[in-house]
Amino acid sequence: MSFGTASETEETEHYYYGGSYQAARATIAPPRALPQPLKLPGGLRILVHGDPTFMVMDNLKRQFEQLVGTNIHQRAFSIDRLREEALRNSDRSKSRYDLIAVDLPWLGEFIKKGVIRPLTDVMDVSRLDPADFHTAGWRAAHWDGTPYGVPSQTTPELMFYRKDWFASEGLEPPVTTDAVIDAARHFHDPRRGRYGVAWNAARGTALGHTFMMTCAAFGQPIIDLPEIAGGYDADHLGSREFRPALNTDRALAAADYLMQLLEFSPPDILSMSWYERVRPYASGKVAMAYGYTLLAPYFELDDSCSAHGNTGYLPHPHGPEGAPIAPVGGYVFCVPSNLAEERLEDTVEALVAFTSPGAQKLYAQSGSRTAPRYSVGADPEVRRLSPIFELVDQMSWRDELQFWPRPPIPQISDIIRICGHELHDMLRGIVSPREALDRAQARAEDFMRQQVT
Repeated sequence: MSFGTASETEETEHYYYGGSYQAARATIAPPRALPQPLKLPGGLRILVHGDPTFMVMDNLKRQFEQLVGTNIHQRAFSIDRLREEALRNSDRSKSRYDLIAVDLPWLGEFIKKGVIRPLTDVMDVSRLDPADFHTAGWRAAHWDGTPYGVPSQTTPELMFYRKDWFASEGLEPPVTTDAVIDAARHFHDPRRGRYGVAWNAARGTALGHTFMMTCAAFGQPIIDLPEIAGGYDADHLGSREFRPALNTDRALAAADYLMQLLEFSPPDILSMSWYERVRPYASGKVAMAYGYTLLAPYFELDDSCSAHGNTGYLPHPHGPEGAPIAPVGGYVFCVPSNLAEERLEDTVEALVAFTSPGAQKLYAQSGSRTAPRYSVGADPEVRRLSPIFELVDQMSWRDELQFWPRPPIPQISDIIRICGHELHDMLRGIVSPREALDRAQARAEDFMRQQVT
């Protein structure tokens, strides 16, 4: 993959929580070396997900080793294996890792199982400048008001669409689910090797995530969250017990939508997951694709891709009772509960350094398309790299960035897995949508009754 610079986007002035990041004073300086090198025997050890953003961090390893004054050892896993390794690590007498990357939905489970420490136990949280983080990403790092992690990447899932194809056919961008189906039908032409839409339909975790976020687009959280202005309350998940909401009318509408998508998808859709859905989009075989912003480098940084420079980005198209929403994904860096006490102080210094505006800007300049901080998204040099940064900021201002679509309850991984298996049978035609949802509801209720320890 080559790193390049996208066309310059229009720079505008906006107001952020009491400060104005104007172009004349918004440029973020490069990260500086720590005043004192870290004293961590064996170096700094980090457990991460094997995605493009963390791979950018790995590519910058030597530069950051000079900044922090010690060796950095980064170990990367796929999403399911990352969770398993983090849980295994918590059973060890001493943690093998100083920092672990935690997927946002895992937060409640990892807290209940004692995997991670509250940030307030190990540092002065004000050092992080919390108001600079995208609101939804920072709130998603909390459990009942206590922060447990620092956003290392905030990457909403959006709809990617070929704006050149839509323009040439006189079609408007697909802001509703009905418009997605109409556009998918219009562009779908298997005989020419062209398909309407790509999405996560692989059995298990991938499809489970798709169903959760599709339910949100139809206005339905997967558990009975209380409704509040602008969505649902996922800030107080430890205060009461919840019930799954997988077989409601809105959930059924979401399942029916997936069945409609299936008709206009590539022939290998039932094995498509995170990366597979973006590759055919990048190469010009698909008109639309659901994808996290962290996957955009596959076509934004490769001018040989058909989608390079021709991609528009939208929040999730919504159903009749839903609203535009950009479900927040990404990871927070957390401190393991079993980290040796003598490593804590220097680990906190590394945590502050790796999540600072200067570091986040460097990641963006090196190919990342995730920016957890408002200041980074407003930096004029960052804005010139991709339209994503300004668009995500705008979605945050409009309150479209939300984390309730994947509520981090302790049982969430089991519910995701259940949905991903039951709905895969639905997509294969083994069971009807209603039967798949009823089975998922019953199995999820059983898991929700179990104590997480």
